[in-house]
Amino acid sequence: MKALSTELDQTTPQTTNRKIFRAATVIAICACVAKLTSTAKELVVANQFGRSDALDAFLIAFLLPSFVVNLVAGSFNAALIPTFIQVREREGPQAAQRLFSSVMIWSLSLLGGIAILLGLLAPYYLPLVGSGFSPDKLRLTRQLLYVLLPFVVLKGLVVNWGAVLNAGERFALPAISLMLTPVVIMVLLLLAGRRWGVFPLALGTVMGAVAEATFLGWTLKKRGVSLKAAWHGLDHNMRQVVAQYVPMVAAAFLMGSTSLIDQSMAAMLKPGSVAALNYGTKVISVVLAIGSSPLATAVLPYFSRMVAQQDWAGCRHTLKTYSALIFLVTVPITIGLVLFSHPLVRILFERGAFTGKDTAIVSSVLVMYSIQIPFYAGGMLLVRFLASLKRNYLLMYGAILSLTLDIILNLVLMKFLGVSGIALSTSIVHVASFLFLGFWAIRLINEETLAGSKLAPQSHARGCRR
Repeated sequence: MKALSTELDQTTPQTTNRKIFRAATVIAICACVAKLTSTAKELVVANQFGRSDALDAFLIAFLLPSFVVNLVAGSFNAALIPTFIQVREREGPQAAQRLFSSVMIWSLSLLGGIAILLGLLAPYYLPLVGSGFSPDKLRLTRQLLYVLLPFVVLKGLVVNWGAVLNAGERFALPAISLMLTPVVIMVLLLLAGRRWGVFPLALGTVMGAVAEATFLGWTLKKRGVSLKAAWHGLDHNMRQVVAQYVPMVAAAFLMGSTSLIDQSMAAMLKPGSVAALNYGTKVISVVLAIGSSPLATAVLPYFSRMVAQQDWAGCRHTLKTYSALIFLVTVPITIGLVLFSHPLVRILFERGAFTGKDTAIVSSVLVMYSIQIPFYAGGMLLVRFLASLKRNYLLMYGAILSLTLDIILNLVLMKFLGVSGIALSTSIVHVASFLFLGFWAIRLINEETLAGSKLAPQSHARGCRR
């Protein structure tokens, strides 16, 4: 029996890495389909709006609702999954269902309340976020925001339900569901874009979230998961989720604020700068969605299981293997984007209202954004490991460092490089974040390994005395 246990311990890291690779591959294929659909949507948007004031207004209106979803609902993934897996394996599926129902009621209450506040306070914060906008442009921005408010609650449901499916190692359906929103947006733009202007873009975003929620809710019900939101009290498991959620949401707030600050500072530059930053981000997001995000999604349940089993050798092996693989794959991609940014932007966007001058600006933004790719992808792997360790306070400290550095670099670089300087600032921030998280990941693994090696002789000695 001891020999069998030793053999299993030796093969666990390789077996786990293969499972992670298969899961990441499935997610990447589904994400690729979804991103191709999203790219087609961006082509339709670029053709109809170019870098117009209407698109600037939509992007600023969408900025805070999407930020809230990432902040409140997105943080539940890292806070919920490690505890959800632990409860399911130790206490059974009924206890896990109770935890999920309690998290649902908490999440919906937060998202609904924040959505109401966003609507009530819009006349006060939108002039600050869109500081360079004219009165008419600000009025359009506020109208679009009101249309987008239901998105906050609907997308929150989608994120939470997708997290539960991922915890059950069901990765494909949440990934493929992301194609529904761009499809709905394209249909509405093609049918009503000429008559209703930019409003079909906002309405399609909300209707797409309805489609995603319907699809994932139906999938969960088929797998026997109740969608009923019910409060079962602040028990030990719920307190554990809350304890991890608070620093995680603080970290998400600070990191999400970098995007908010970047776009707000871009609004201080020449007209169309917000849109230029957005187009550059879209190209990079395709690469990250196909490569980094699938791995980050796949690895969290497996890291959580290894940590629960105190398999530090397996954690170390997985981190080393996938860190090396990330840089091996992403560095050539980064070089290619830097070298061919101009023709790529021209092929993707230059048509209709999107002119050659727009191509020159967006390609420069893309070059600066591309530098972040290896470090962003490596950082996401480290974030998932630290979250599985329930060391979310370290993510909060790293986010404080990133936000401070982003503001300083934006102020300096935008003076010399304009909107491209904001993109370069983002890349430098991700390099610094990767180094910070890497230092703590290595340190914590070494500490846990050392603690385990000291505990083992004591356990052996007690066994001999018995």
